[in-house]
Amino acid sequence: MSWRTVVISSRCKLDCRMGYLVVRGETVSRVFLDEIALLMIENTAVSLTACLLAELVARKVRVVFCDEKRDPAAELTPYFGSHDCARKLRRQMAWTEADRGAVWAAIVVEKIRNQEMVLRRAGRTAAAEQLARYSAGVEFADATNREGHAAKVYFNALFGMDFRRRSSEDPVNAALNYGYGLLLSACNREVAANGYLSQLGIFHDNVFNRFNLGCDLMEPFRPLVDARVFEQPPAQFGVEEKHRMLALLHAPVRIAGREQTVLNAIGIYAKSVFDALNGCGAAGVRFPDLGAAGLCACSLTCRRKRRKIGAPTAGFARR
Repeated sequence: MSWRTVVISSRCKLDCRMGYLVVRGETVSRVFLDEIALLMIENTAVSLTACLLAELVARKVRVVFCDEKRDPAAELTPYFGSHDCARKLRRQMAWTEADRGAVWAAIVVEKIRNQEMVLRRAGRTAAAEQLARYSAGVEFADATNREGHAAKVYFNALFGMDFRRRSSEDPVNAALNYGYGLLLSACNREVAANGYLSQLGIFHDNVFNRFNLGCDLMEPFRPLVDARVFEQPPAQFGVEEKHRMLALLHAPVRIAGREQTVLNAIGIYAKSVFDALNGCGAAGVRFPDLGAAGLCACSLTCRRKRRKIGAPTAGFARR
């Protein structure tokens, strides 16, 4: 199972040779392709060969391209992530309103519970109690929008009453956006790998959004990013802060009775969601226990486990 995150942050040429990613810059470095889960291209002066791109697609490696500000701008998504894509798409088109509503309600409940956990660890007890009532009151398909009400209470309690989530100019929102972007990319990879269309979501239904299904899947994992930003609020959000956020993908969580990295847990969780939508029922969705990541203490846990589980490989050379 792939586990390594490779970040390319300086000008170089990327190629493949005998199953290895070859990085030709000031020095030559090699990484075994089968170990790579995520390839992050941070520098716009990087060049890649078509041979390498074909090998990355074949191995289902997630490739993210950044803009001149080193923010994620695009990703490589294969046309065919599964050998039976046609059958998967027919199933996706046939997902019933009953199954979609039940699964979405389960996702919302889990998201609010994780938000509640973050607030309790942050000492925001009164707000946490309010979120507990919201999660207990989630109805089919979240018809009363408990998710939206919980989000308002949650962000105000965590970051202050003056905090506005939609702003992207301050470092806190920049950090949240970057972390959420990483989670969305990981979920999009699982959508493609399982042979489904990312445009057709469970709840999200924006005609201008190519990743409605990925947006649905990522919801329970968002509090991991929130906790990291709350624990280490950035005075500025630069390259070093982005690399630390990348390490979150390798934080340990428990799912299905075993410890997994966040990346691997997303794969297990996404597969269970698809099974639920295909008739197995929402009760079968496998949610991760984010408490195993320590939430507010997740950076400390990640530092302890990094060597064992697989830390991100930072850029081979800095500008």
